[in-house]
Amino acid sequence: MVKGLGKGINALFPGEDLEPLEVVQQISLVDIKPNPFQPRKVFDEEALKELAESIKEHGVLQPIIIRKKGSKFEIVVGERRYRASQEVGLEEIPAVVRELNDQQMMELAILENLQREDLTPIEEAEAYQKLMEHLSLTQEQLAFRLGKSRPHIANHIRLLSLPEEVRAAISIGELSMGHGRALLGLKKKKTIPLIMQKTLKENLNVRQLEALVQRLNDNVPRETKQEENKDIFTKEKESELREIFGTSVSITKNKNKGKIEIEFYSEDDLERILQLLED
Repeated sequence: MVKGLGKGINALFPGEDLEPLEVVQQISLVDIKPNPFQPRKVFDEEALKELAESIKEHGVLQPIIIRKKGSKFEIVVGERRYRASQEVGLEEIPAVVRELNDQQMMELAILENLQREDLTPIEEAEAYQKLMEHLSLTQEQLAFRLGKSRPHIANHIRLLSLPEEVRAAISIGELSMGHGRALLGLKKKKTIPLIMQKTLKENLNVRQLEALVQRLNDNVPRETKQEENKDIFTKEKESELREIFGTSVSITKNKNKGKIEIEFYSEDDLERILQLLED
């Protein structure tokens, strides 16, 4: 019923058999409520219409997964099928009832959506962040459990440090994840919304935006003469740290001691950096 999730789910629920053994039941749609932990915020209306047409002709071929909540039920997996069934006027839907607490419900819903690969980059980033917080996992541990690379996890979570209007543009498809990563490269973080508007107005592709960001960064004056006098080793280390943390990093040395300054631009950005330091 939830095939394809096996490795990730078994890793998150060690020792538990999550293959549905329960009997499939016909549950009234009026007794079912949407998943309060649904990571997907945007549902493709065209895809829903196509699914509704399929259900109208063939019925619901794959039961949804629900849990008992008071006198009603909450959807764990299968909200698209639920919505499409409502669209065609079905009164009941085949379902498997599971006993799940809030944390298990959230994890299963997130994993199912990640496996389907139909989340937006921002929804995916938020899903990773929630799993890390609720399971107390590092980025490296989460990457291992989900069978993804650590840079994949880190690059998505970095998007959460973008201003809200940029995240919204990525969520609705006006900008790609590549655009978001390019905007994160701006040295003057306050200019990100302005450059986003320029990108949308001129319909810049990712490479064009990267070139624009490079030109803008080249025009940022060096802050101090001390920066100009840094040795090659120090500059290389700064460059390596910038790549790791995705933000401005400065190393200042004075005889046998010094300091490393890591900039952050929001509370979310600070949390992201602290998470990287803990890994």
